[in-house]
Amino acid sequence: MMSRLVPKLRFEEFSGEWEEKQIGDFFTAFSGGTPSSTNKNYYGGNIPFIRSAEINKEKTELFLTKKGLDNSSAKYVNKGDVLYALYGANSGDVGVSRIKGAINQAILCLHSKESNHKFLFYYLTKEKKNIIDKYIQGGQGNLSGNIVKSISIYLPTPKEQKKIANTLSSLDNLIEAQSKKVEVLKKHKKGLMQKLFPKDGERLPEFRFEGFLGDWEEIKLGSIGKVSMCKRILKDQTTIYGDIPFYKIGTFGKEADAYISKEIYEKYKNKYSFPKKGDILISASGTIGRLVVYNGINAYFQDSNIVWIDNNEIIIKNSFLYFCYKNVKWNTDNNTIARLYNDNLRSMKIKIPKLTEQKKIAQTLSSLDNLIEAQSKKIETLKAHKKGLMQQMFVSGEG
Repeated sequence: MMSRLVPKLRFEEFSGEWEEKQIGDFFTAFSGGTPSSTNKNYYGGNIPFIRSAEINKEKTELFLTKKGLDNSSAKYVNKGDVLYALYGANSGDVGVSRIKGAINQAILCLHSKESNHKFLFYYLTKEKKNIIDKYIQGGQGNLSGNIVKSISIYLPTPKEQKKIANTLSSLDNLIEAQSKKVEVLKKHKKGLMQKLFPKDGERLPEFRFEGFLGDWEEIKLGSIGKVSMCKRILKDQTTIYGDIPFYKIGTFGKEADAYISKEIYEKYKNKYSFPKKGDILISASGTIGRLVVYNGINAYFQDSNIVWIDNNEIIIKNSFLYFCYKNVKWNTDNNTIARLYNDNLRSMKIKIPKLTEQKKIAQTLSSLDNLIEAQSKKIETLKAHKKGLMQQMFVSGEG
């Protein structure tokens, strides 16, 4: 017995089964083109030229002239049209155009006077992986206008389409507003850090908490402790499953994909250099200067690629040192970023105040970091809620 074509979650005022249709049955579809790049008169006008990576953006890098549009197959799209990336790195991306402009050949525009554009946008967003798996990874290589037009989707009445689209749009607006709130906090923190630390050539910060006096002292990082690293782990000592996570430079600050035995961990931890809780681990290759504060968990770190200064906090608190690192320009040999050598780290200079002022600055900035993290988690919660709704509010036809 076939399942009825109804969603798992539905607004109570709606009933009846959804109807299966192909996109081409209710949306007109067309692609654009690219004017010749050799003709300078075709570019630099006031017509936004939308490429696949810009489907969901409000601004474009390129602009066409009217002459460029008329002498090519580039075509106008209206604000609110559904744009679908046919091929390239953004294949399968879908958006509702935020601007009126022209599209190139890598984009399919879907337009309808009757059906809800945002409903189709959310439906295609939900089905993106299924579509990619079926057509591109199934051997097609690229999507095409004909393929997209032949995709079957399941439609309720226009009134129900609008209700679903409005609900998800409201969530998107919440997510966007929350994201802007986080960006404001990040900008505030960045500006505050610039004022709380002395500029180059100066001994005092622009802003100082009340009660603190005296110049800051300039020191080299090598004066606060020894540059340290864990004992080297050989490849044949690691496994893909095991007791103790082993963080290589590629998984530093992420999820480990290698492990070592508890026996090796205990032996090397007790016999060789190992970070104390609160020590700040630094990436010395790849992306130089990524930071992880060691929290005392059972874990091991790749030698020379991940280092730390064995700081006893007599001169500088680790909580303050963390933010000093955030201000450091990670200079390496020949001004490249291939590797941070121990000598590079030891010779770097920072400015520090007395310990009491260090604590005050660190507490202030840490509080901001905690607030940013809490607000960022709200974004993830909203996204998870939206994803859950989308799984239940649409009919997939899979029964």
